[in-house]
Amino acid sequence: MKIRVAKFIADSGVTSRRGAEQLIADGAVAVNGETIKTPVHFVDDNDTITINGKKIEKRNDTRVYAFHKPIGTVTTTRDPRGRNTIYDILPPEYRNLRYVGRLDFNTTGLLLMTNDGLLARKLTMPDSNIPRVYLADVAGNNMSKLDRARRGVTIDGIKYRPMDIVVMPDGRLRVTVTEGKKNEIRIVLRHCGLPVRKLHRIMYGPVSIKNIPSGKIIELDEKTIDGLIKTSL
Repeated sequence: MKIRVAKFIADSGVTSRRGAEQLIADGAVAVNGETIKTPVHFVDDNDTITINGKKIEKRNDTRVYAFHKPIGTVTTTRDPRGRNTIYDILPPEYRNLRYVGRLDFNTTGLLLMTNDGLLARKLTMPDSNIPRVYLADVAGNNMSKLDRARRGVTIDGIKYRPMDIVVMPDGRLRVTVTEGKKNEIRIVLRHCGLPVRKLHRIMYGPVSIKNIPSGKIIELDEKTIDGLIKTSL
């Protein structure tokens, strides 16, 4: 089956689809020896795709990594405001990986990264219903309105799915979500009168951050990857 060349490049782990489109615009991409100028070009595994003369292969060997994102970093390849991105602190050998979803600038914790673009997309789709677990340090101690979040709530016309929320002995909230809307935990808890001071993700599906130090990345074993893939089916 033929796919767009930008998708082929993105699935290879070389760069994002947007990055692939920029490489095409820059004249760096050739298909079967001919430089192309438009991403509206379809290829399959029988075609030879090169970037600046170097052949790339569509990866079949899926690798997934657990990265402990530190505070003060942006989950993107490039930030127009000049802030540090996760790729600024990752070792060079990991900078071609795709991130799975995002953690905002002030949120820390588990961020999955992979060389498999298709898997990355599957793991972030709302209908995957993959649980993401966070620890939230909130301002205030009136927990009486948390049932709003547990039932699901609409804020400014946006519907947020029910959240599983457990009040921990230390006063933090253990929050489990399955949708992954932008800033959903911060928005919903603020609506409940409990603005978030610190937010830390500890699990994504079956993957736990465990004892990974801040700023470090580890490769997941095959069994864990298989379990993660099953959650996306």
